[in-house]
Amino acid sequence: MNKNVAVLMGGWSAEREVSLVSGAAVTNGLKAAGFTVTAIDVQRDMGALLTRLFPKPDVVFNALHGRFGEDGCVQGLLDILGIPYTHSGLLASALAMDKPMSKLLFEQAGIRVAEHVIASREQVLSGDMMERPYVIKPTNEGSSVGVHVVMDRDNDVPFDDLSWPYGDHVMIEKFIPGRELTVSVMGGRPLAVTEILTGHKFYDYGAKYEDGGSRHVIPADIDRDVYDEAMRIAALAHNVLGCRGVSRADMRYDGETLVMLEVNTQPGMTPTSLAPEQAAHVGISFEQLVSWLVEHAECDQ
Repeated sequence: MNKNVAVLMGGWSAEREVSLVSGAAVTNGLKAAGFTVTAIDVQRDMGALLTRLFPKPDVVFNALHGRFGEDGCVQGLLDILGIPYTHSGLLASALAMDKPMSKLLFEQAGIRVAEHVIASREQVLSGDMMERPYVIKPTNEGSSVGVHVVMDRDNDVPFDDLSWPYGDHVMIEKFIPGRELTVSVMGGRPLAVTEILTGHKFYDYGAKYEDGGSRHVIPADIDRDVYDEAMRIAALAHNVLGCRGVSRADMRYDGETLVMLEVNTQPGMTPTSLAPEQAAHVGISFEQLVSWLVEHAECDQ
């Protein structure tokens, strides 16, 4: 069957430009694989989106990143419409994007996470909420959007009340020194461990998306028992959240212990992104990867 696939991309989150790149790559990959594809640049107009989704496609490939596309919102709409879509469903998407809730679930499953507190704007601006170094991050963004690391030598937090980039509350998290590792999980199967090397203070938005911002080492040059444990906890985190399709778990290794940072339910989908790179490492081409996601699309009705 030659399926009609609508690729949702763009959106209006802070990750719009990244999503457009992912969506274009997915569109090309699916066309090369023989699917009939309609690319939809999603705007903040649900009426227009509903119009573009009529007549109903066989499948929606969700290439949106960030809020409203990755947090359960568009998933809920597609559930109502009864259109199967790629990646995780409403609940898993919402849980993964809500960092405090996902960390609670990870802890209950025996996965180590960084010490953290939830703080208001006033608390953060009034002084350190924990011993430095620590990380300030939004509770519901992806791609390291809005993340700041406060180091011992810093004079103050990098913003004031006028330049505050967040909502009412943020997560303050202990900074974990060490190596940046990531594992993609495809249908519950961990693919590989990649170490991410960067000259940035941490794997921030620029390190992820700027040319030369980072270098990927695959497979990661780590002890076999650490490698296997990273694979295990990535698969466990995928299952704990109830993810489906492809997810990617980001973690730190401090030389002794692996610490889970977060799970991304909509990892980047360009041929050089981490998840497709790991798929290629185990013999799955980009066209095969996006085709598999379409063939395993679901919705909750």
